Amino acid sequence: MRRNIVLIGMMGAGKSAVGAELSRRLGVPLRDTDAEIVRAAAMSIPEIFARDGEAFFRARESEVLARVLRGDPAVISTGGGAWMSAGNRDLVAASAVSVWLNVPLPVLWQRVRQRPTRPLLQTPDPRGTLERLLADRAPSYALAEIVVPVDGHASVEETATRVLEAIRARRPDILEPA
Repeated sequence: MRRNIVLIGMMGAGKSAVGAELSRRLGVPLRDTDAEIVRAAAMSIPEIFARDGEAFFRARESEVLARVLRGDPAVISTGGGAWMSAGNRDLVAASAVSVWLNVPLPVLWQRVRQRPTRPLLQTPDPRGTLERLLADRAPSYALAEIVVPVDGHASVEETATRVLEAIRARRPDILEPA
């Protein structure tokens, strides 16, 4: 691999799972920015949000993203809000290819509704909140270099194959020749 592959998208899009499969197939590390933040803070993301707020978390997220992008090429899984920062988008564009896992709302809701680890969904109407977040974020996600539609029927392995096919079609310079 010649450059980083950065997976972006909503919570529940499968960035971590697909990232792990891509990492395995490509023989490169997976860098999960949320996991790196949790490890550094020795706290869960909900605990960080509760104690320090979203702005603090987003600042740490940008720091971690910048650090992992400076390393050897890897698959990087980002948190759902990381791509909302123009600074983060610029960092990614300079050293990676961005891939949006574009998952429809009903599939996202099915995947996240039983997860209490999603601080942004701790609202009286979590589905409505998810819908608003997706509507707000979709225009920024659409700025990704590559968009991979993901339905609720594709396995992690099938989605990883679609990502690799999309990269080979749009950015063949990213991957070493097969």
